[in-house]
Amino acid sequence: MTASPPDPVPFVRNDRSRTKAWALAGICGLAGLLYLWLIGSSNYGNAYYSAAVRSMTESPTNFLFGAADPYGAVSVDKPPLALWPQAASVAVFGYHSWSMLLPQAVEGVVTVFLLHRTVRLWAGERVALLAALILSLTPITVAINRDNNTDSLLMMLLVAAAYSFTRSIHAGTDRGRTKWLLLCAFFVGCGFTAKMLQAWIIVPVLALAFLLSSTSPVRRRINDVLAAGAVLVVSSFWWPALHDLWPGDKPYMGGSTDGSAFQLVFGYNGFGALFGTGQQPGGSGINVPLAMVGLSGGMPGVTRMFSAEVGDQISWLLPLSLLVLTVVGAAGYRRLWFEAPGDAVQRAGWLLWGGWLVLVGGVFSFTQGIFNTYYTTMLAPAIAAVSAAGIALLWRKYCRPDGWQWMLLPAAVALTALWAFVLVSRDTSWHGWTRWAALGLAAFAVLVLVVAKLSPGRRPLGHAGLVVGAAAVLLSPAVWSVGTAAVAADNGGFPTAGPPNNAFSALLRGELPDGMMPPAGMPPGGGQMPEGMELPPGLQLPEGAQMPGGMQMPDGVPASGEDTAASSGVRSGKGFGGSDLSAGNRRILEYAERHSGGAGVTLAVEGGGLASSSFIIETGAPVVGMGGFLGADDSPTVDQLSEWVDRGDLRFVLTAHPGKARLGGMAGMGGSVQQKRLVWVRENCRLVDPGAYGGEPFDEKQAQLPVPGFSDAALYRCGA
Repeated sequence: MTASPPDPVPFVRNDRSRTKAWALAGICGLAGLLYLWLIGSSNYGNAYYSAAVRSMTESPTNFLFGAADPYGAVSVDKPPLALWPQAASVAVFGYHSWSMLLPQAVEGVVTVFLLHRTVRLWAGERVALLAALILSLTPITVAINRDNNTDSLLMMLLVAAAYSFTRSIHAGTDRGRTKWLLLCAFFVGCGFTAKMLQAWIIVPVLALAFLLSSTSPVRRRINDVLAAGAVLVVSSFWWPALHDLWPGDKPYMGGSTDGSAFQLVFGYNGFGALFGTGQQPGGSGINVPLAMVGLSGGMPGVTRMFSAEVGDQISWLLPLSLLVLTVVGAAGYRRLWFEAPGDAVQRAGWLLWGGWLVLVGGVFSFTQGIFNTYYTTMLAPAIAAVSAAGIALLWRKYCRPDGWQWMLLPAAVALTALWAFVLVSRDTSWHGWTRWAALGLAAFAVLVLVVAKLSPGRRPLGHAGLVVGAAAVLLSPAVWSVGTAAVAADNGGFPTAGPPNNAFSALLRGELPDGMMPPAGMPPGGGQMPEGMELPPGLQLPEGAQMPGGMQMPDGVPASGEDTAASSGVRSGKGFGGSDLSAGNRRILEYAERHSGGAGVTLAVEGGGLASSSFIIETGAPVVGMGGFLGADDSPTVDQLSEWVDRGDLRFVLTAHPGKARLGGMAGMGGSVQQKRLVWVRENCRLVDPGAYGGEPFDEKQAQLPVPGFSDAALYRCGA
């Protein structure tokens, strides 16, 4: 039996010096500057969510259920909690990119502040300040907090949960420990309402850390965890229950097979995203081809977090963190072996942040479904906490008068700088000078630390080595973070830090220059481009990947920015869910508005929110992207389309030209439900002459990019 850990001393709020208070304010100010710099010039971020935010301001029902279009036909493919602050800000300040992105930046700053408060309880003020600084300077965190994806709110809620958990360990009474643990569960449940099952990844860590670290009696601990589980379930599933039980009209649940929010939880956006189950039975759900898995986030495996696609976003301090966890784990094992008493607070902190890092990193590394680089921002708080506490731990070992463990600190500095050198060397066009600067600082720091240790009476020199070593460790990610904010690039649906011309973003925009290879994450062998999807000239598939049916690389693909939508399309040149409405698209919309006779839906567009977003963002018109995100949802059904037409709510539909079996590229990935709508439109509606709205005749030889150019679409008039 091991000795029972002593009760932790109840936390007392001691007055901090003004210097430390100003340091925290400065770090939060730095974070705010990075997240807000030129934020209004970065366009509208993820256009799918941007269109939804505008649509949510149209009615209370749209707001409550996260409608993706002003008409309220389909919702976004997750609970709308993360979009509510954005919609509220737009309702107050008007619909602008800055007003929509402002809540994201605020959430990011609050996350930095909460991390400081959490780590301060565990490891002290200086470590907390360092952790907050590291989080502020994490490149992918800067990118995600300048975008409107759902991860910013998720991170704020999970760090709030970590704070509540830490307070539960510090509480001096059983009742206090229970109260704070229940609040922790509530915050995780709110995270579920922001990004579903991703929020639950840390639940096993929280439960285990509480059971092993709380000083309450064992029976009380178990009861507390069970009670927290009940709170977690209620705070997670209240919105799906509300959606499914709502008696009145509501949007179809985007991404589901039957309109049910609970089906979405356990389907494509839940376990399907984790295990890569692909399209759901019946043709609903996103039909993502194997060839696209890994495009953004690399292929699954133990090295994914260090890969070319992910490494420069999050892994700058990952080697340092893993080294620290190895040292801490070895020390904990020795303590357990020799039955030495432990510190409950310290144990809880290491279990929390170390477990968070290992479990989340492991899940992300082996996820078989869709995985994007910006998901890794969930690792940032844990890396920041472990790295900051680890530097303090290694410094204490360095200061010991005997033993060999003093060498761990200079080794950690050297290891981290070498890894930064590798990351920067992958693309030296983006602040490549930092690799040599970081390496030089690290070499100098190691030299100073070694000399100070081997020369008696030179302890102040060791402090200087520590400061220089910290600068070496943080230099490259800091420059990448500042550079990411400075260029104010429009990351669209896939925010990334660093070079703005990475291959995946260019592929989605349709701007890959001749000879540029797609990202290394595309699977070697077995992957095929889906039917109708072609590649620009000079763009080569990876070894083993094939075009379907022996198709060849097309000729005549339009150059970047060329308006191929003049005949019909929803967008060209900029691609994946862009916010810019092309001249051709605007003419189509204006024609539909003039001739729709006040219909509730001015225009229904095949290809989902990916296709309709630019219409909604630019004009706010009641345009419906049929089929949810990528057109794969069974909404509207053909019966609904018929009903809309009969009651005069719909007159115009934009879908595949009669000369095409389906829309090309991503817009045609909707499967059988999309084909049913296409057949119905062709049988019940008539083709509009492109000359009526200033378009051009359809060109069957026009090649389709993997992103939606929509030059193969046509406008149809339905009803009278």
